[in-house]
Amino acid sequence: MRPKWPRILLALALVPVLCGLAWATLELWSNTAKQPLPLDDQCVATMDGASVAVTLEQAHNAALISAVGLRRGLPTKAVTIALATAYQESGMRNLDYGHADSIGLFQQRPSKGWGTVKQIMNPYYSAGKFYSALVRVKGWRTGDVNDVAQAVQRSAYPNAYRKHVSKAQVLAAALTGREPGTFSCKVSKPGKAGPDALAALVRKSLADEVTVTRTDQGVLIEANTRQRAWAAAQLVVAYADAHGVRRVSLGGADWVLSTGTLAAWTGSGGSSRIVTVGFG
Repeated sequence: MRPKWPRILLALALVPVLCGLAWATLELWSNTAKQPLPLDDQCVATMDGASVAVTLEQAHNAALISAVGLRRGLPTKAVTIALATAYQESGMRNLDYGHADSIGLFQQRPSKGWGTVKQIMNPYYSAGKFYSALVRVKGWRTGDVNDVAQAVQRSAYPNAYRKHVSKAQVLAAALTGREPGTFSCKVSKPGKAGPDALAALVRKSLADEVTVTRTDQGVLIEANTRQRAWAAAQLVVAYADAHGVRRVSLGGADWVLSTGTLAAWTGSGGSSRIVTVGFG
């Protein structure tokens, strides 16, 4: 009888090959059959090929910071400085804690005269206090963003704001309306339609810069300028999740909520200063 060793050795030699083929087949099936992971809820601003993504919470706060600057008649540079500061101090979140007694979007301290805890935890108030301090900084309009932020905040880390400047510039350009149609959000579970609450939000945020009317179809916003109209439109998009906004239109430009993807603005707003908001 012939020995069986050659056949045994051959079988052993084929084991790695067969395992490799099985693994390759499984990997190919996996890559073909699996679905892409769903996109997280987020908002994205774009400018000159650069994109900045923020959470819905950050989008709310960034939009309010921008709006408070605009209603004070301040330029995009001021909003950029404020956003870079909020990025560093709180991650653009309205925190009720921080170093020592620091709290809020800008980690302002009641013990240093910024206001009471209740006041500072109000984003409108804290943003307003930041801008009031900002405009007292000599040369802030032309100064370095990091250095101006440091002059306001007096941080123990004087260069900490610099790493947030590019993100703040992109967000500020979108939210102030300087770069129209460059801010969008993806919301998987929009809240209940709230046209009255949204109208109140826009009035409070942009004040005399806009006229807000509640209509049978939704909300109508008429702005003083085209740029302010875009700022109002982007503010509404930033709060689409909270107030159940389904559609925002400005002239021939439209944004339609998508629960699965990041919906882009389509069309051009032209010279229109009127924003319509739909909830159906």
